[in-house]
Amino acid sequence: MTPLGAVFRPQLAPERLRSVARLADDAGLDELWLWEDCFREGGISSAAAALAWTERVRVGVGLLPVPLRNVAITAMEAASLHRMFPGRAILGVGHGVQDWMGQVGARVESPVTLLREHLLALRALLAGERVTVDGRYVKLDDVALDWPPVGPPSGVLAGATGPRSLRLTGEAADGTILTAATNAEGVRTARQLVEEGRAAAGRGAGHHPVVVYLLTATGPDADTRLRAELVAEGLDSVPDLGVAGDAGAVAKAVGRLVEAGADSVVLQPTADEPDPEGFVRFAAEEVRPLVP
Repeated sequence: MTPLGAVFRPQLAPERLRSVARLADDAGLDELWLWEDCFREGGISSAAAALAWTERVRVGVGLLPVPLRNVAITAMEAASLHRMFPGRAILGVGHGVQDWMGQVGARVESPVTLLREHLLALRALLAGERVTVDGRYVKLDDVALDWPPVGPPSGVLAGATGPRSLRLTGEAADGTILTAATNAEGVRTARQLVEEGRAAAGRGAGHHPVVVYLLTATGPDADTRLRAELVAEGLDSVPDLGVAGDAGAVAKAVGRLVEAGADSVVLQPTADEPDPEGFVRFAAEEVRPLVP
């Protein structure tokens, strides 16, 4: 069965998260995803709260911008979530929006180099290894976690859009997150680039999960809201992007992404979604039963 999720968009006030998370848990949604967008909610703090308020739903952060974070801190926080809520936390990292990184003095000359160094060190720390590295950006001297995750190493996903970054996720991450600017053809291309990266790094065995956001609008004004968001994001010229309609239409759009190579799909409401709790209920109770 294809995991289905929904996004709690950070345009919503943090105090709204509790009701949305509890509804996702009670309604049977597979995953609830959060974003660490500057300068809104913190990703780890929000994920910890959502996990504590719920019992079964998996909570993803997609993504944490690595220029803002020392890799040891990322590892400590990730390990704590994995130990306190086994099997329920999903963490993704990425370049971050470069303009935002510039605003806080964290923009780097080579985002790809930073992401590669961060991913390799983070995965090693979460695997319980003692790490010494003197990279261009990541520098660790005999660092190991006192409380690494229990059991198999916890996977680290990475967000990517361009070809170099997509190959890098195959090379150095345990999974890839694709934005809502990705249609079915984009998923096919991304999957190919990820596999090229895996092959180049000698990582032929095993499966590399791909998570895709799907911009989704439902209700009487769904078409208008979807179109307005695509125009605002400069994506209105991309064919077959997003979906507006009832549960059947949304499930078919999810199916197209899965057929193209997505392993899980996360429904992303428009920024002006009038009823976030209703959107989560729609995803869990109406769309979920139609997704094989």
